[in-house]
Amino acid sequence: MCIDGFSFMKYGTAASLAMVLLAYWFRSPGESGLDNRLDTVLSSLLRAESKVGMNNARPRVAIGLGGCVDVIVDGVTLLNKIGLPPTGQPLHHDYIENADQLAQSFAYFFAPGAASERFVINDTLFSQLVEASRELPDNRWAIGGNAPVMAGRMATEGCDVLLGGSFSPDFADILSQHITVAGNVVEEPDIHLILEYPSGATWGQYTARRANRYIVHSDDHNPYLASLQDFEVKLQDFHPDLLVVGGLQMMDSFPFQRGEREALLSRLGSLLSSSPRTGVHFEMASFVDEGLMGDLLRLVLPHADSLGMNEQELPNLLSLLRGSNITVLSDPNPRVATVLDQMRALYRLVNQRYRDANEDSRPLTRLHVHTLAFQAMIVTRGSQWKNTMSAVAKASLTANRHVCGSPDIDPSKARLIMDESFSVSSKEGSQRIPLEETRPVSCWDEEDYEICVAPVLVCTEVYQTAGGGDNISAAGLVLQI
Repeated sequence: MCIDGFSFMKYGTAASLAMVLLAYWFRSPGESGLDNRLDTVLSSLLRAESKVGMNNARPRVAIGLGGCVDVIVDGVTLLNKIGLPPTGQPLHHDYIENADQLAQSFAYFFAPGAASERFVINDTLFSQLVEASRELPDNRWAIGGNAPVMAGRMATEGCDVLLGGSFSPDFADILSQHITVAGNVVEEPDIHLILEYPSGATWGQYTARRANRYIVHSDDHNPYLASLQDFEVKLQDFHPDLLVVGGLQMMDSFPFQRGEREALLSRLGSLLSSSPRTGVHFEMASFVDEGLMGDLLRLVLPHADSLGMNEQELPNLLSLLRGSNITVLSDPNPRVATVLDQMRALYRLVNQRYRDANEDSRPLTRLHVHTLAFQAMIVTRGSQWKNTMSAVAKASLTANRHVCGSPDIDPSKARLIMDESFSVSSKEGSQRIPLEETRPVSCWDEEDYEICVAPVLVCTEVYQTAGGGDNISAAGLVLQI
């Protein structure tokens, strides 16, 4: 259930501080100083988050497109339920045609613990998975899709939201009162299956290096951006402070008729370009269709001021901008220096394309990358984005809150996996910055932008990883509008 964002903020911060004090008083004398360090980092991040708050007026954010019902299950339990044995050949597939490909694809991403999402073109197989999921005792149902998840977080954090998506009456009724839906009512919403797994989970000879999820769907509504028309109409009177676009991975590997996808993305691009004074954020996702990525680079990304992505999506997008192929799987636990070098390269390439473009486009002024161990952000100095240090701290704390499933942060259920110091670049002789417990968010200036990096208090008792990136990105944006 959603609650008012400002009261949530006060409650979450106060409760987390109380947890820090309780952990301190009840710690046994023999425990190491590592716990003291974690407590100090937590209290320092909470202070950084609370340095700025929401104004009296609630920011207005328009978010699209799409929505679904997420059925969340334990991935290994589900595969065992349908009698799918572990494969001896992990393989990447752009889409899933049969059970053998499902096993190969799941194993490919499961072992490194990398998030992935695939379209299942076999309706019989997908129905079998859904029915088996219904029978699992620990299954959970939730409103899903990038746009609804980000809308829920931003409403919780104090925004009024216009959400472009189609929902059944039952699910529309449980949305926050601060969310207005623009889209058709559907009787049977599309189902997405979220196959979660914890760190150390095993499936045959495979062991997951980190907690994550593998998502499958057979969605035939969201690829067509079904809510776009109603969203476009209601947007005219909404006057948003920020426009957010996500969920376009539903188009990935979908069997469109020739020209259909390009026409839809052209219409979306026209919508984004019609609001030149409104900031636009585009949330990346798991894309493997090079044709779709080419269309996005040409028709959508030029209209975005801000980009959000994870450690898999960053090298994927960068590879395409450099003229190479899709990068299906990257290091799920990259070093800070590696990510920062990739972010600088992406920032420069996107802005070079902007300077070279003849058509209407925008410079990239904000780039947020969320990883398991840390948050990193590049913001152009003098741009509309403010409070970068507090925003990065909030994104870091939200990672724990979402994955642990609680607004309170319990230090006994968290750990730091970011190094005690990090290089600002992989180049030889680069400066190293220590992780200071009392000032864990490190910010510095380079060229025309500021960089901020914050450690994540990684949740050790995982409730849910799905939707993590959407919650983190949304929380980071809230303080920068």
